[in-house]
Formats: sequence, C-alpha cells, structure tokens
Amino acid sequence: MKPVVLASGSPRRRELLGQMGIADFEVLPARGEECAPEGLKPADYVTYLACQKAREVAALRPDCTVIGADTVVVLDDMVLGKPTDRADAIRMLTALSGRAHEVYTGMAVISGGQERTHAECTKVNFRALTTEEIEAYVDSGEPMDKAGGYGIQGKACVMIRGIEGDYYNVVGLPVCALQQMLKELD
Repeated sequence: MKPVVLASGSPRRRELLGQMGIADFEVLPARGEECAPEGLKPADYVTYLACQKAREVAALRPDCTVIGADTVVVLDDMVLGKPTDRADAIRMLTALSGRAHEVYTGMAVISGGQERTHAECTKVNFRALTTEEIEAYVDSGEPMDKAGGYGIQGKACVMIRGIEGDYYNVVGLPVCALQQMLKELD
C-alpha cells in the first residue's frame, strides 16, 4: 500500500484512521478556502469539499494515497458548519434540541491517478435540552470546532437519544465506507 496522507487536521479523523489499523500516515491539512457552488444538495456539497481538499494535497504528494473529508450537519435543509462564536453555537444547539437532523460526511480518496468519492448520511435524534444545559456545554469549549456545534464522541453523548446509520460518520469519518474505498484503490 502506498503511503497514506490525511488531508485534514481533525484529531478525530486521525484517531479513526489509527483505529482502522492505519498506523503510519502523514497529516497534511488542505489550506485552500472551503468554497462550493451554491445550490448543491448536502451529499454533493460535502463530496465537493472533500474532493477539493484531497486534490490540493494529492498535488503535493502524488505518490501517496490521499484522503479528504468534510462533514456538515443539516437541519430543515439548512447546513450547519462549525460555529463561529459562542452565540452561534448556542443558536445551533437550540435549533437541534428535541429534533432529528442529518449528518453528512463526504470523502475523496486519490491514489495513483484514480479518485473515489463517497457521501454518507446518518440521522441523529437530540433530546430536548434546557438553556442551562446548552450554555454549559458551549462554555466547555467542545462545540467550537465541530459541525453543528457538537461532538457525539464527547460530552454531547448525553444529549443524543439515538442515531440511524453509521456512528463513525457522525464523528467525522465513515470508516466502513473508507475501508472499501481503500480496497478498491489498492
């Protein structure tokens, strides 16, 4: 297998690659502006951004297998990325409270001039949250670097009643699908 490069600085994605048994990989986050055409459906949006990231890094590491990924939360056709500040995180979590939403992760894997893409969707059900719970969670600092303002693998675990789909997708990297993509390109 070629050397693997993760085109993301996400500590969660690094951890998941390690859990997959990919022990030796380089982390080289894409630096380009995350910009997608308007009007894309969520699955196309995250796949587009994942491709941007993977292509940027693959140009720098052409002899490697490059993995790019992007995750968003979607509520009522509104895309929720990472919160910009405390008020934005509170707004997002208040909107998610007591409701179901979707988490989309797009992936792009480039190796040997070949490219594979995949988008995964998982439905997440939040329980009703109090204002105090939301503010305490936001004040923990945990929501600030996560799509939708929460991390299922962290303190937000107590806010989630259940999911339908791939848990690892909500963390930020659908590892089952990624493993299949890597096998196709090996």
